[in-house]
Amino acid sequence: MNAPTKFLFDVDFAGGANRKPAMSLADHAQKLAEAEAAAHRRGYAEAQADAKAEAERRIAGALERIANGIAEATKALTAIETRLECEAVEVAVAVARKLAPSLIAGEPFAEIAALASDCFGQLVTAPHIAVRIHDTLYATAREKLDAIVRARGFEGRLVVLAEPEIAPGDCRIEWADGGVNRDSAGVEAVIGAAVAAYISARRVPTAPAAAAATADAQRYVEEIAR
Repeated sequence: MNAPTKFLFDVDFAGGANRKPAMSLADHAQKLAEAEAAAHRRGYAEAQADAKAEAERRIAGALERIANGIAEATKALTAIETRLECEAVEVAVAVARKLAPSLIAGEPFAEIAALASDCFGQLVTAPHIAVRIHDTLYATAREKLDAIVRARGFEGRLVVLAEPEIAPGDCRIEWADGGVNRDSAGVEAVIGAAVAAYISARRVPTAPAAAAATADAQRYVEEIAR
């Protein structure tokens, strides 16, 4: 009796006995390496794409923050420019109010002469013109107005009246069918109202630091106005 034969698991029952495997171990190792390399390349490409998308997202966010920062800076600069503009107007008005009385005191007849010269030139055929001035200027005004009348060719009668209630440097010029009035107090009130309206429309709320600077400027304006 023959001894039993061991089964070595190398028989391909579908294709006949002793059939060799379809792929050698070396080929299998090469295919596996190629698959791993392809997977690595795909993973690397996907990682690069993800990194690029993230970088683009971050750049877009940074650009948006920069744009917002520039917009805020522009807004702040506009507010500062507006504040400085308003303060410059206030300082200019304060200086004018401070200087005007001394200028009028130094040349009280200057504005009167300019206004009278213009009126006489346009009213050469009027029968008479009356000029009302402060009583302290009567003598000077009488002489200088006569000279202006001759220079402008006015042919009518000139009447100069002293009025103590008219401020020095102011006057009223009247003729038969009209008149003109120089009232420095009224002019100052109109200018003050116009300046206040302009500043109110232009001024915007300021940050604490800007508010402090505005307060300093306001104190400076008040000191000038004293």
